[in-house]
Amino acid sequence: MKYLSVILLTIILQAVAVPSFAFIAERRAEAVQVAIVQDSGSPLPGIPYRMTRIGGTAVIKSYLEARKGEQYGIVVRNRTPQRIGVVIAVDGRNIISGQKSDLTSREEMYVLAPYESAQLDGWRTAQDTVHRFYFTEPSDSYSMQTFHDSSAMGVIAVAAFREKQPVRILRERAKKEQMMGSPEAAGSMNKSRSESAYDGAGTGFGDAHYSPITRVAFTPEANPFQKNLIKYEWRQTLCRQGVISCAQKPRNRLWDEERYAPYPPGHAGR
Repeated sequence: MKYLSVILLTIILQAVAVPSFAFIAERRAEAVQVAIVQDSGSPLPGIPYRMTRIGGTAVIKSYLEARKGEQYGIVVRNRTPQRIGVVIAVDGRNIISGQKSDLTSREEMYVLAPYESAQLDGWRTAQDTVHRFYFTEPSDSYSMQTFHDSSAMGVIAVAAFREKQPVRILRERAKKEQMMGSPEAAGSMNKSRSESAYDGAGTGFGDAHYSPITRVAFTPEANPFQKNLIKYEWRQTLCRQGVISCAQKPRNRLWDEERYAPYPPGHAGR
């Protein structure tokens, strides 16, 4: 399997190459493209919501339908000719450190080389290990179970930073080793969980996944030039909020009727 090098503040992550079709639905004008993908590599379709600019930061908001128990990855593509750093938070927690995230340049981040793509599949727990993301109930989420934090539940956030100044890369190359298979995270869904007043979706702490890293130097600018905020919800919630149309379409009396002609009353063949 092919790997791509991705840099984490002072760390390089080895990640699987990302199929180009994962970005078909993304707006081509975005300097950084973000997609949520299934294990097959197919993107989960996003629902555009709003694009605004706050100061020098482009803020791109969208919705996503979460599928209970399904593992997912966050794919980021750098479409610029410079290295960039990306702070990624799920349910309000930095996916590298687990700390509460405000998407600032002081947090730990991944760094992508020019025109590079990478897939981030879980919560980092060691230099060579992440634990898989999967959609679950808020009470079973990593954020609630570990930190009792629901302040940003159901949001996948990516903030992209330009490099402040060119630096000499000091890194130790990680060996390109074969990824270890990861069992389905669905088994984690079977454990008992507490009741939660919030009926939305959250992200769980799934099974271990091999993901080796090494260290490099990177100095980000103070403010991000782009933020992608993805609000994921169960289908019934998106229907209730009117984000997607779930009403049953009325039948067309000339198009949808496909029954055979009925027998007349009292006919012998009836």
